[in-house]
Amino acid sequence: MNPYIAVPLALVMLLIAASGVAAVTHAWTLPWNRRHVRSPRVHGWGQLVLAFALGWQLVCGMLISDSGTRATGTLIGSGLLLAGLIVMMVGQLAGRDRTSDGTP
Repeated sequence: MNPYIAVPLALVMLLIAASGVAAVTHAWTLPWNRRHVRSPRVHGWGQLVLAFALGWQLVCGMLISDSGTRATGTLIGSGLLLAGLIVMMVGQLAGRDRTSDGTP
């Protein structure tokens, strides 16, 4: 993996992880997500899975040189990305209604 791709991917991973930690610990979501997210803690866990999957993709792309292991790791990372997106969608569909001002 090219370092020009790895550095922005690492930054995006850290931002998603920070947002996920804020959602899990304080039920806080980004302002543009507040209207859509009905269960912020579940949504935060999905963000943490997504951030872990991006980190997994980064490790498999940068550090593993064996092509068979790299392909398997990338496939596992893709499955984790899909799982994180599904958990984030569950956080938007399930749970209680939030008030209109964005507070829990």
